[in-house]
Amino acid sequence: MAVAIRLARHGAKKNPYYHIIAINSREARDSGRVLETLGKYDPMQPKESDKRVTLKIDRIKDWMAKGAKPSDRVYKFLANAGLVTPKAHPTQTKAHLPSEKTMMKLKDRADRLAKAAEAAASSSAATAEASATVETTIETDVETVETTTEPIAEPTA
Repeated sequence: MAVAIRLARHGAKKNPYYHIIAINSREARDSGRVLETLGKYDPMQPKESDKRVTLKIDRIKDWMAKGAKPSDRVYKFLANAGLVTPKAHPTQTKAHLPSEKTMMKLKDRADRLAKAAEAAASSSAATAEASATVETTIETDVETVETTTEPIAEPTA
């Protein structure tokens, strides 16, 4: 008989409470044919609470020595208690990154924006130089107009 250590749901609607049980792996979750209750799990408790997970460590060790396999969630509880080694997390694949074609498009766009910014900077510098020469030309023209103007005679009526 293959024995599994898993959770059996108890509690009320929207108020879950689980028993950690040893059961024949072919039985349903809540079949009632429990071999032994090995602990309790109350997900409504805060994560740092001691009452969230309670384990009968010596009985769990006995069942695991007999070949019982814990479910994924129970395995995490046992790893937190130090009974088993934690499972290694798989390394992140590159599936979350943009594709190579998208990366090329982003690079081209960044290059175009850099060139546009450089062109704008050079044109603003050229505009500043041109405006400076225009201002000096206007000042010299105003000076020549002021020196060469003669008083205008008022028309007689």
